[in-house]
Amino acid sequence: MSYLDESLAPGENIVARFALHWTAKWRLIVFLLLAIPTLGIALLAALYEWIRLRSIEQGVTNRRVVRKTGIVSRTTEELRLASIETIDLHQSAWGRLLGFGDVVLTGRGESAMVFTRLAAPIEAKRAIEGAYAASVEQHK
Repeated sequence: MSYLDESLAPGENIVARFALHWTAKWRLIVFLLLAIPTLGIALLAALYEWIRLRSIEQGVTNRRVVRKTGIVSRTTEELRLASIETIDLHQSAWGRLLGFGDVVLTGRGESAMVFTRLAAPIEAKRAIEGAYAASVEQHK
């Protein structure tokens, strides 16, 4: 079971999960290509990178935004929807052409959360904004 599923509070639902774009997997691709000239030694690095990428979970619930990383140890960043002040989208020219980008959330105070190399950054931004609007509407 994923961290996002395990950490749900009673009455909390997952609104959206955010996938990484294939360009975020460039190290994995390089290690796989290096496996041929290194007689398979780079496969160990490729295996590690594959596990590392699979351990990243990102999403939004009806109460918070979550980003989890880590294979053995775990690091989570969580930002309550009510604490969000801005949601910014950063897309380079290549990002626009290939369909990836970063979504940056700024919370109250100095807190910021960055989702890098998302496969569908506009949809992710829209999902967060929709969850935020629904939570504000619910508290009226």
